Amino acid sequence: MTISGTGWRALRDPATVVAAAVLAVIGVGALAAPWVAPHDPTAVDLEHLLEGPSRRHLLGTDGLGRDELSRLIHGARWSLGTALVVTVLVTLIGTAVGAAAGFSRGWVDWVVVRVVDALLAFPALLLALAIVGVVGPGLRGVLVALVSVGWATTARVVRGQALSLREQDYVTAARAAGAGDVRIIVGHVIPHVMSPVLVLASVEIGQLILALAGLSFLGLGVQSPTPEWGTMVNEGRAFLFSKADLMIWPGAAISVTVISCNLLGDRLREVFDPRLAPEAREALSRARTTR
Repeated sequence: MTISGTGWRALRDPATVVAAAVLAVIGVGALAAPWVAPHDPTAVDLEHLLEGPSRRHLLGTDGLGRDELSRLIHGARWSLGTALVVTVLVTLIGTAVGAAAGFSRGWVDWVVVRVVDALLAFPALLLALAIVGVVGPGLRGVLVALVSVGWATTARVVRGQALSLREQDYVTAARAAGAGDVRIIVGHVIPHVMSPVLVLASVEIGQLILALAGLSFLGLGVQSPTPEWGTMVNEGRAFLFSKADLMIWPGAAISVTVISCNLLGDRLREVFDPRLAPEAREALSRARTTR
């Protein structure tokens, strides 16, 4: 992966720097939540229900007297952490399946293409809802649903790249030298598809945070009293007209994080490969319109 002059300029763009700084702050806050959060995020205090901002509770308290700031900080661990785990799993599965399908062709490629087309034919969130309904609500159900749906986009991009890479001279030379398919895929194909994969992964994180928040808001994701941003929005809905900030704060956290991830993903595309393959452009567009 080489970085062009245009890529370096994109990396120094003020908006990119701000987005990276925002994600860094959220990430550090999530990691240090047990030490940074001023209160226990699940501690109920019936004597301080629905309080406004104060020196003791900087963002006030919710309907059970729990500190809103502490829940926001700990919520980043669940929202961002779960999205990162799913992104890693989706990237690994999609890259392996796409590389194997594009390089081997034959019946393997035919099966993968049919499965990928079937998954991408449905809105991802609706398909995830159906899977969670079968597996059951909770973190396990969300992980299974999001991984089952999310790998198809990466697999499609990697397959398209692998189809062209399998005809390259260095692949032919490696095959003539006696290298097997697995060795060629791992040593020659996968390293050359990392640019679009990294771009998709950066965008995937934001989309997965949004999907996780949506499932939790519907009561199918992370369950209360665990502080997760989507769950917090759902809990604050009951106080929409009396204390709207219970929805505003977690909603703002979701929005800022997703926007930062998308912006950073766009800049990474320019940094790593200003001539990103058409398959990756189409997948990026599709990921944003169907999730």
